[in-house]
Amino acid sequence: MALLEVTAATGLSVVAGTAVTALLCVGPRQVSRAMTDAGDRVREVAPYLGAALALLAVKQLTQGYRLRLSRALDWNITDELYALEGGFVAGLQRLTPEATLEFFTVSYMVGFAFLIVAAPVTYFLSADDGRRHLKELLVAYMLNYAVGTVCYTLFVSYGPRNYLDAVSGLMYRVYPQTQDLTAAVASNTNVFPSLHTSLSVAVLAVAWRSRRTHPRWTPVAAAVAGAVVFSTMYLGIHWLTDVVVGVALGVGSVLAAERIVDRAESPSLAAESNEDRVAAGQAGDD
Repeated sequence: MALLEVTAATGLSVVAGTAVTALLCVGPRQVSRAMTDAGDRVREVAPYLGAALALLAVKQLTQGYRLRLSRALDWNITDELYALEGGFVAGLQRLTPEATLEFFTVSYMVGFAFLIVAAPVTYFLSADDGRRHLKELLVAYMLNYAVGTVCYTLFVSYGPRNYLDAVSGLMYRVYPQTQDLTAAVASNTNVFPSLHTSLSVAVLAVAWRSRRTHPRWTPVAAAVAGAVVFSTMYLGIHWLTDVVVGVALGVGSVLAAERIVDRAESPSLAAESNEDRVAAGQAGDD
């Protein structure tokens, strides 16, 4: 029951936040225009969306096998992570006012999901350049999940809350019902790198690239991404190292996505150019 309630509350919050964001960042008129040619927009991004959904399906279907393989390999790097950074997360918890706990819990649970959903919806509803950013974002999502899945399979790593007595699992201690949802989608050894960080940074990186055409979305993405990244450490879920590697993965995925989309789109762009030249030639003959 707790799982259903947390899932429903998170889902409703994300839907409401995405709707408000679309109206504020894209505008009611553009949203209305986008709805009139929604079919064309869906067809344009369908290959990317289909590939992303297929990757998520494979990830989900192989979860049990990957978990067994990870346990069989037993490459536990938790000691190495602690040796690398020591009690950084413990210090961060001590310095952060406890009054911020609810805010960062919402950031981790709802803010992250909001970013992942609101960004592609915003670009889908935007003018022509939005679909280009949407394609890059979907490719970046796939790269993040692919790299993360490989790392989670190869490396066993427990977060600070499960390793250090000085670090408290604040969110799960104060809001135990949230653990039902997080446990349903990930193992407690899925720590290195932080996909909450990498995906949030990927959204922010694309938002920065689109800042001239989407000036209202960029500060929203920056504020939420910053809160999500900080929350992963403050709540004792991730090490600083997980976050640093997550930032690198997020930025790298967007840079790679830009090149991938360039290559994927070049044949279609060439075909369109040829069609335009043929049409112009026929018009000249007339």
